[in-house]
Amino acid sequence: MTTPMAEDTSGAFVLEKFAPEQTYKTKVYAALKQAIVNMDIYSSSEATWLDERQLSEKLGVSRTPVREAVAMLEQEGFVKSVPRRGIMVLRKTRVEVIEMVQAWAALESMAARLAVANASDAGIAKLRRLFESFDEGHKPADYLNEYSAANIEFHQTLVQLSGSSALIDITSNIFMHVRGIRQITIGRDDRATKSMSDHLAIIEALERRDVDAAERLSREHTLGLAAYVEEHGDIFD
Repeated sequence: MTTPMAEDTSGAFVLEKFAPEQTYKTKVYAALKQAIVNMDIYSSSEATWLDERQLSEKLGVSRTPVREAVAMLEQEGFVKSVPRRGIMVLRKTRVEVIEMVQAWAALESMAARLAVANASDAGIAKLRRLFESFDEGHKPADYLNEYSAANIEFHQTLVQLSGSSALIDITSNIFMHVRGIRQITIGRDDRATKSMSDHLAIIEALERRDVDAAERLSREHTLGLAAYVEEHGDIFD
């Protein structure tokens, strides 16, 4: 069986080139995944469809790596291939969204706990700098796109500050889904104002190295999103 890495009879270190299709598959997968995450699929009740041939043309690759990348995305719950129809971008139901957010709450609260022990002062300071531009004259609710970006970066950075490679890996796909949910709910019912208040409280707990408060506040903050979706999540039905 041929592998990407081999050793010749002289003991020299030898690398074999990856097949182009393998390299393309990885790149196509990353490009499609990012494009899907950036889509606002809940703004319309109509299903979002992708065409394999058009994707191939736009990316400048053959249809084989596109087909392989789509298969990977289908396993992760992002898309579904429908015979004679194309590739449908999957919308999550209200129940699925709530379950994902609850899972995220459990994982991120542990990340906050670990961040208290593992993150440097400089690392925690990065979280505070995300919100320095927001004040009474520059309210989150008035600059939703800007605040939404800071909000997403906050949650992503908090997990990274845990220093746990396992947590970072486990949360990566869940976060791809949850970030979209946060983006479409942040502008409703002045949630941006409450969100920033919660974030600052979490940051203060991290700065105090208060492990119990950091864990609790992080969990309560994200469970608040789950409760909101449960009460107002008709857009997912």
